[in-house]
Amino acid sequence: MEIKKLPKVKFPKALLEIPQPPEDLWIIGDLPDEDLIHLCIVGSRKFTSYGREVCEKIIAGLKGYPIVIVSGLAMGIDAIAHKKALTVGLKTLVFPGSGLSPSAMYPKTNAKLAEEIFKSGGCLISEFESNFKATLWSFGRRNRLMAGISKATLIIEAEEKSGTLITARLTTEYNRDLLVVPGSIFSPNSKGTNRLLHQGATPVTCAEDVLEALGFEKEKDEEKQAKLFLDLSPEEKIVVNLLREPMQRDYLIRAMKLPIPTANAVLSVMEIKELIKEEMGEIRLI
Repeated sequence: MEIKKLPKVKFPKALLEIPQPPEDLWIIGDLPDEDLIHLCIVGSRKFTSYGREVCEKIIAGLKGYPIVIVSGLAMGIDAIAHKKALTVGLKTLVFPGSGLSPSAMYPKTNAKLAEEIFKSGGCLISEFESNFKATLWSFGRRNRLMAGISKATLIIEAEEKSGTLITARLTTEYNRDLLVVPGSIFSPNSKGTNRLLHQGATPVTCAEDVLEALGFEKEKDEEKQAKLFLDLSPEEKIVVNLLREPMQRDYLIRAMKLPIPTANAVLSVMEIKELIKEEMGEIRLI
């Protein structure tokens, strides 16, 4: 992965508009087209199963739209957002809190993910020298770039004292839209997000809410459904062909003629994509 210093004339315009624009930028890969709408998605490193499911479901609903998913490569919601963007074919833009050299890249555990993003046409970008290693203060500086380049920031889970809240504050200071997923009042991971909602952030419960906030016209139900069924995997096509009528899960799995773990994984993905739904002990097409 070649690291290139970006000429100032090629800096993203949105980053030149923030109060403290970057002096230098290094990139790996190519910057996304500026006509694409950038959406920053951040959240807790100590995510819950609820946070993962919400993140994946919302990003799946953005498939096919001219949207770039922006995040910070951190463990947790950031990494989930990058991975799901790759899965559904959305461009993704990475702002690590370090330089871009393999020896400095942070966190090390996501180095392979960074390589996958580059190979899939994504881009890594940093204002730090290539060998700069992440420090506590570098994450705050990085967060201003994520908020600054994005039309809106979506927060998915944040504790009461969380670096994610820095990104939220900068988003409002830069007059960008702050979108927040509500969480359980009993979950420590939702204390920060629920407080943001109390302070006036826009609540988000589905992909349609995000699309509306980004300025897209709401799709009709039949258009949305047709789009969902366009790119079925071979396994998903098997399920669709079998579900002419609702079926019990056990019968459906047997009829799929796939290993049980594989069949269950396929059905879980299809539920997240809102292709199927399980009610009263039976699975049916939505």
